[in-house]
Amino acid sequence: MDTASHFRILTINRFAVSLQNEIMFMTKTISAFEILSPTFGNAVQENVSLAPYTSARIGGPADVLVTVKSKDELASAIRLIWDNNIPYTILGGGSNVLVSDAGFRGVVVLNRAKEVKFELGDQPQVWCEAGVVISNLSRRCIDKALSGLEWACTVPGTVGGAVYGNAGAYDGDISHNLIWAEVLTENGIEKYSVHQMKYNYRSSVMKRNEIKMVVLSALLGLKNSTKEEVSVKINEFSERRKSTQPPGASMGSMFKNPQGDYAGRLIEAAGLKGKRIGNAEISTVHGNFFVNHGETKASDVLALIQLAQKTVKEKFDVELELEVELVGF
Repeated sequence: MDTASHFRILTINRFAVSLQNEIMFMTKTISAFEILSPTFGNAVQENVSLAPYTSARIGGPADVLVTVKSKDELASAIRLIWDNNIPYTILGGGSNVLVSDAGFRGVVVLNRAKEVKFELGDQPQVWCEAGVVISNLSRRCIDKALSGLEWACTVPGTVGGAVYGNAGAYDGDISHNLIWAEVLTENGIEKYSVHQMKYNYRSSVMKRNEIKMVVLSALLGLKNSTKEEVSVKINEFSERRKSTQPPGASMGSMFKNPQGDYAGRLIEAAGLKGKRIGNAEISTVHGNFFVNHGETKASDVLALIQLAQKTVKEKFDVELELEVELVGF
């Protein structure tokens, strides 16, 4: 057999394998709708654009979208997904993610579980489901005269996302509040302490994929204060955000800060603030925020990400690591 014939056979075989995988995958995602529908009814939809569910307003369609409204529903959906080996991702507030223009081939679980219970006393605490928006929770602490979550007043995301990625701002992060997280693992529902989460900067045992689990709820520690003190600090952080971060649709901080430096400073020093590809722009206000100026493609944002990483590496020999997660790429 000559080389050309051998190459043609290899190409045909690879195409056949690729086609077989695609057919198997299509079958799996079609069956996902059938698997989830008996339990979740009209909360299950097919071919749903993800752009409205992300803070950047970017993203193609999910094959299947299921909306859950309690931690029990979330656990039920994830068990069904795991039992049937269906590809999935979870969206809460939709921040810190960039969804591809092609969307997501599998199931997107939209977490709208939002129950909250405050426990007052000498050691105040708040228990909340994973779908609670953490900035709203921070502001609810004002009326309770409870401090400790002021740092989260401008964080665009959910408690579940914060626990997953050790979200933080203004010298605070979730690791300073978390007492335990109720998580679903392959062994069932467990409680993970803050120590078991093995937090470091914007990372956890979950985000590093060391253990397969999903956050269902969390118990957070707070401190007694006064309404006035909590309100003043939240207003201060809110004003600081307005003056240092851009308005409009974005994913939040694009890159993790390198040790001893700031991603935004490096991007600005590289001369990239204001750089645009399509309708995606590296903000003129803060270099670590990439803004959607309308109908932006995920591919344009990705091109800006790669440009920033390449330029900063060339100029400063620093590798920028994404804080944002890529979905569907």
